[in-house]
Amino acid sequence: MSQQLPRRDFVKKTVGAFGAFTIVPRYVLGGPGYTPPSEMVTRAVIGTGRQGMSHVTSYPKTLAVCDVDKNHLASALKKAGGKCDGYSDFRHILDRKDVDVIHIPTPPHWHSLITIMAAQAGKDIFSEKPMSRFIKEGRAAVEAVKRYGAVFAVNSRHRPNEVNSLRKIIKSGVLGPDAKVDAIQHVKGWFSVARKCGRTDLQPEPVPPELDYEMWLGPAPYRPYNAARVHYNFRCYWNTAGGGMLDRGQHQMVKPLYKLAKEDTSPVKVEVNAPWPSHPDAVTMWGWVKMTYADGSQIILESGEWGEPLPDMTKIREGTKEYDNTKLTPEQEERLKDVPDERPATVAFEDAVKMRDDTYCSQPNAEAAHRGSTALHLANIAIRTGRTVHFDPVAEEIIGDEEQNRYVHGPMRAPWHI
Repeated sequence: MSQQLPRRDFVKKTVGAFGAFTIVPRYVLGGPGYTPPSEMVTRAVIGTGRQGMSHVTSYPKTLAVCDVDKNHLASALKKAGGKCDGYSDFRHILDRKDVDVIHIPTPPHWHSLITIMAAQAGKDIFSEKPMSRFIKEGRAAVEAVKRYGAVFAVNSRHRPNEVNSLRKIIKSGVLGPDAKVDAIQHVKGWFSVARKCGRTDLQPEPVPPELDYEMWLGPAPYRPYNAARVHYNFRCYWNTAGGGMLDRGQHQMVKPLYKLAKEDTSPVKVEVNAPWPSHPDAVTMWGWVKMTYADGSQIILESGEWGEPLPDMTKIREGTKEYDNTKLTPEQEERLKDVPDERPATVAFEDAVKMRDDTYCSQPNAEAAHRGSTALHLANIAIRTGRTVHFDPVAEEIIGDEEQNRYVHGPMRAPWHI
C-alpha cells in the first residue's frame, strides 16, 4: 500500500508557510463528511463497463480509470470527476505511487493476470468474480498475493458473519484425521444458466472504432469479433468466462465453503448432469453438480433450469439448504469445549487494507476465492468432457485424464503469460 502520510505533511507545511491565503480543498483537511488523505484508501478501476461503473467513486477516492472502450472510459471519467485520470492500458496505472488498491471488474480472462501484476507493483486488489478463467492462473495469483504481501478480496459478500458450529467441529480436528463428515450444503437456483449460454451462430463483424478489441481479448484465446461476445456477453463463451456456473457460482460457493471449512482445499470428485456433447465455443446448459470432498462432505448445486433433479436426495429435500448428521462422542464434545470460537468474517475490505490482514474479511480472500472458483472450473471441465472429474486438491491436477487436465492449465494467448 502506498504511503499517504507525506502528502498530509506536505499540506501542513504549505498551510504553515502561506497562512490563511492558501486555498486548500476541504477533503484534504478532513472533518465532518470528509476523509483526510492519510486515512483514505485510493483506488484505480480497470474495466468500467456495466459492473465496473459500480466500482468508480468520485475523485479523490478514485484517482484513475482504465478501459479499452472509449465510450466506457468517458463515462467513468465523468462519474469520477475532479482530477481522475483515464487510461487505455492498465499497465500505466500500476506505476502510480498514489494508488493503493486496484479494482478489477474486467471480464474474467483478465482477473488473475492483473492481480499478479498489481501484487508485483505493490498494490492491494479488489477483484470481481470469478477469480480466474482457469485453475493454474488462479493458483499463480494466490502465490503472487502471498509473495508480495498484498491484501486481496473478491467481490462476493456472502461469508457468514457469525460462528458456525459445523465449521468449528471440522476445523478443530476433534473428529480425527481420517474422520468422515456426514454433511451436505445444497444450493438451488440463481445461476442464470440459460441467460448466460452463448450463441452458436456468430459470424465475424467489423470491430467498432471505439473498442480496442485486441487489448480487450488480451490473454483470451482468439475469436473473431462479434458484438454478442463482448461487454456483458463475455460470460457466455469458454474463451473469456464460464457461463452462469462461474459468474453466479462464485457467489453461491462462498457460504458452503465457509461452513464446511473448505476454503483451503478442493473437491476430490465432481459429477455433473449436462447435455452432451457440449459446444466447443459457447457455454451451454447444465442441471446439477455434485462436489465430494476428501472427508465425505458434499456441496450440491442445482440450476433448476435443465434436466431431471439429482437422484437419491433423501438427505436433502426441496427447499432445504443444509444437511448435517455429524456425530460427536462425549470425549470429542469435551475437547471441543476447549476450542475457542473463531472470529467471524466481518471486516470490510478497506479496513482489511488498513490492518494489512484479509483473514477475516467479509469477502473471500485469495485462497478462499481460488478454492471456490476451482470447484466451479472442475464442474465446467466435467461438462466439457462429459466425464466425472477426479482431482488432487494438493497438487491441483486432475487424476488420470490428460484431456481434462489441459483445461486446468489454460491456454493463454501470447504474449501474455503467468
